[in-house]
Amino acid sequence: MAEALRRVLDAGRACGAGEDGAAGPPLLLLGTPRSAQTSLLFAAALEAAGEGRGPVLFLTRRPLQSLPLSTPAARDHWRLQKVRFQYPSSIQELLHLLASAHEAPGPALSLLLLDGLDEYLTEDLGAQEAAYVAALLLDTAAYFSHRLGASGSCGLVVALETQKEADGDVPHLTLLQRYFPAQCWLTPDALGLGQHHCLRASLDLGKPSLRTEWSVTFLSRGEMKIGPWPYQASKPSSDKKGPSAGSQPAALVGDNLSGPQFPLDGILTSGTGVDSNS
Repeated sequence: MAEALRRVLDAGRACGAGEDGAAGPPLLLLGTPRSAQTSLLFAAALEAAGEGRGPVLFLTRRPLQSLPLSTPAARDHWRLQKVRFQYPSSIQELLHLLASAHEAPGPALSLLLLDGLDEYLTEDLGAQEAAYVAALLLDTAAYFSHRLGASGSCGLVVALETQKEADGDVPHLTLLQRYFPAQCWLTPDALGLGQHHCLRASLDLGKPSLRTEWSVTFLSRGEMKIGPWPYQASKPSSDKKGPSAGSQPAALVGDNLSGPQFPLDGILTSGTGVDSNS
């Protein structure tokens, strides 16, 4: 997976992207509607942008409406300048962008993010076409990893929305999971009280010993608090490597939110970039 996302969920306590700058296996970020996938992708983009390596490419079908301007990372204009936003509006545009990414001038990407793969898969794609999309995403990340060489590798995180908490409603999900060995599931949590909205983030790297869980809470003013999953301490610890259950949650505060509970899940503006002054 992209280590930038793990560092976001670990609230800055993880130890970087590895000694060799490895980004980890490709990751599918899965969740039901309004599960804050966009928020976590953007937080991962800012995290990777602060590593001092290559720029970050953030692909989404529609421009972001707002940014969490009160976070320390988002106030760092140098980080924002390293996040490039592009908005392929159809599967054909997405495939063309990925196929021609190697022709773009400039330094190699350190992280490739795609928000809303499900919106492209709804265009009556067959299994062969879905496999081609996945393979092209992997090939693009592999190309930039080769360009980065000894300085590290290019991470890849793809967000896919499910209509339910089950697998069966997503076209070709089983096929995609073969291409993306790591998955992070975002599911609603009954611990949410009042205007608070809680999610359970479960990261699975393909092995039981590498499964970790977090609690992600959105407060009424758009504050996002991330901490270890409350029940993790009561489960067997032999297959967990997550943060200590006694750790205090870290808070990320957002401004100009699209709603009181979901900082970046409302996206509907035009243009080719994000206005950080909005």
